[in-house]
Amino acid sequence: MGQLNLGLLVIRVLVGVTLALHGIAKARGGIKGTGRWFASEGLKPGMLHAWLAAGTEIGAGFALAAGFLFPFSNMAVVGVMAVAGYVGHRKNGFFIIREGWEYTFILGGVAAGLAATGPGEWSVDNTYGLLIDGWPGLIIAVAGGLVAAIGLLTVFYRPPAAE
Repeated sequence: MGQLNLGLLVIRVLVGVTLALHGIAKARGGIKGTGRWFASEGLKPGMLHAWLAAGTEIGAGFALAAGFLFPFSNMAVVGVMAVAGYVGHRKNGFFIIREGWEYTFILGGVAAGLAATGPGEWSVDNTYGLLIDGWPGLIIAVAGGLVAAIGLLTVFYRPPAAE
């Protein structure tokens, strides 16, 4: 059991901190530029979505790393990666070397898998008896994330005329 908990901790921390740092880079490294880019991709208002993406990546990333509210932090990852993959990367094909959706797909898929396994014993949720895993965790993460992404896209996404 120790090896499983160690493996889950390593995956949670690597993916969570990577995602949080990605959000911090958006917020600190030029949120106005991110907002302009989002607007040019069809997410309007761009600044609102830049802050939403940055905040979601930071909050969900750190929550995922800590194993806190685990199916819901994974739901946020699935949702933000689904929107990013659809809006910013799908037109470029699969591979990230061509700005494709590979990276967003892997992060969202890992979040879905983690939601199914649960955060492990070495987590905030376990400490407070908040464990939701297995099918319920997977369904919350995937269905919730996709419903949120589709809702956001339905309300706010207006693809540029070239599409």
